[in-house]
Amino acid sequence: MNNVENFTHWRIDREGDGVAWLRLDKAGTGTNVLAADVMRELDAQLATLESRPPKALVLASAKSGGFIAGADVKEFTSLTTEDEAYAAVRGGQKIFDRLEALPCPTVAAVNGFALGGGLEMALACDYRVLVDDPAASLGFPEVKLGVHPGFGGTVRSIRTIGVLQAMQMMLTGRTMRPDRALKIGLVDRVVPASELEAAARNLALHPPGKKTAGILNRFLELAPARALVSRILERQVAMRVKRRHYPAPYALIELWRRHGADAEARKYDEEARSFARLMCTDTSRNLVRVFLLQDRLKALGAGKKHDIRHVHVVGAGVMGGDIAAWCALRGLQVTLQDREMKYVEPALERAQALFRKMLHDEDAVSKATARLRADIEGSSVADADVVIEAIFEDAEAKQKLYRQIEPKMKAQSVLATNTSSIRLETLRSALADPHRLIGLHFFNPVAKMPLVEVIHTAQTHGDEVSRGLSFARRIDRLPLPCKSAPGFVVNRVLMPYLMEAILLADEGVAYEVIDRAATDFGMPMGPIELADTVGLDVGLHVARILGEAFDLTVPKPLEEKVERQELGRKSGKGFYEYRDGKPVRKPPRDAGDWPDLEDRLMLPLLNEAAACYHDKVIADADLLDAGVIFGTGFAPFRGGPIHYARERGIERIVTRLAELETRYGSRFSPSDGWRELSEERPGM
Repeated sequence: MNNVENFTHWRIDREGDGVAWLRLDKAGTGTNVLAADVMRELDAQLATLESRPPKALVLASAKSGGFIAGADVKEFTSLTTEDEAYAAVRGGQKIFDRLEALPCPTVAAVNGFALGGGLEMALACDYRVLVDDPAASLGFPEVKLGVHPGFGGTVRSIRTIGVLQAMQMMLTGRTMRPDRALKIGLVDRVVPASELEAAARNLALHPPGKKTAGILNRFLELAPARALVSRILERQVAMRVKRRHYPAPYALIELWRRHGADAEARKYDEEARSFARLMCTDTSRNLVRVFLLQDRLKALGAGKKHDIRHVHVVGAGVMGGDIAAWCALRGLQVTLQDREMKYVEPALERAQALFRKMLHDEDAVSKATARLRADIEGSSVADADVVIEAIFEDAEAKQKLYRQIEPKMKAQSVLATNTSSIRLETLRSALADPHRLIGLHFFNPVAKMPLVEVIHTAQTHGDEVSRGLSFARRIDRLPLPCKSAPGFVVNRVLMPYLMEAILLADEGVAYEVIDRAATDFGMPMGPIELADTVGLDVGLHVARILGEAFDLTVPKPLEEKVERQELGRKSGKGFYEYRDGKPVRKPPRDAGDWPDLEDRLMLPLLNEAAACYHDKVIADADLLDAGVIFGTGFAPFRGGPIHYARERGIERIVTRLAELETRYGSRFSPSDGWRELSEERPGM
């Protein structure tokens, strides 16, 4: 007979064979996280297990979706000093030490993801069994929050799989799939879901010798080797991020260089102190803010559920084809329409490449391929739950298409346009029910850019907006609701930044100098390279529309490049020349002295963000920050353009814009939005 002891979040179930099952089911949530009350209960449960040790212990999740997603990030914001952060993380370490010291074999039965603190808990067990599921993943995402593992993970991961493998996981934040996790020894067994509990029980009752990193790792733990490897790791990190922007990976390397990974209390204490210092940096505070903004966007699409199974995309160009491929990858049935099969075939080929890159199982690739098919005649419109128009940017052509497909559509299906610049008010006049049209504006490349702008007017049916938000979440994208307006949010904010970069180039500033100024600020890519990547013809089209609406200067060099069909990366030449898809950069002969360079680039972007806020294109400043971060890659460690402006000082921003206006012209005139923002109480 089973002996069951219950707490709010944890449950101990002692079975007749002597195995105790300790299951986590965090109350009130769909995902297990290691909140403070969860950790306190775990400590109490471990005390019970110490006083009445079972023959073996298995840790498991009572939730079907996965093991543990890590710490409760919301609680990070309540820790305001290094001392508070140190006390919290050191307390967590001691609880995991207690788990590791139990006088019986311990097994973590991982039924999906184990991330951050969840993986650290699994590593505190003697053994780990992982479900064989393509969706299962193990990882340390802490670096994305500006910290590193803090519950002993910097020690136990290296001790288990060696410094080279463990550092790659911790420094990049990338997750690992079951086959790879088994190969490197991060887990001891990978089994089908139906066999997970039996395999964990068998491992607990018949424990083999514990695996640890091999002889190479023992050599790399020697101080001279640590010094050499640390320098190599730092060079690798420096290729991706700057120390002043993202100190966490450098702190992690330094922690290992100084202390190694021997399981001594001193090493854990140093880990906790390093974690606490990082948590109180502006970088970590802002990355936590970005994480919470992401959660807010996810919640926008998590309300009313809509049964979305079939998507029909009209237009098999780069955007339309890639939208179709992404939807098929995410499990939906997809049909793709264009004028002739010859226009669809390249999209199907790109889809195959995407499936093979993203799916590591041939059967999964075959299933995704089967979910995407050509439909030249458009006969599937009648069956589709979502119809996305993704043809070229011409209002008359789009309206003609709507007249053809609207009568064939189901009453409850979504009709959406992927237009990047045309207002819904212009397009909807062709519809019998003009208020059903929404915008679903994806960004290129679709598989990498997480944001989808969900465009609506004041008259758009509420259910249509709800379906659009829900659809974006169904395909694992972040929905940003915004009002129909020229350029919407992302393109409107981005275009003055791109145009100013081209004006600077026309004044004689080298492309490389311009791009370096932007990446030094923290942008993932410089504006010149970004313009080439978007496509100069696309950029010119959007710039002209926004130029008419907002008196935006369209630089002549951009028009001249397009006239010569130098369209950027896709044509092999734009501002840069491209070889194998990469820009050929030339060291500038004279970098020159451009004291206003960074502000001339970044303040137009900030100023236009304030203008979007003034025009109520978006509900609030936090959503505006989220849209610009996830839609443009705006330096995440700065927390968003409005947040950065507040940190720098709105009065100082306005004064600086006025200086630039005097020096360079009216395009720097401060937006009226700054006054409103200075009066508004900040959100997150």
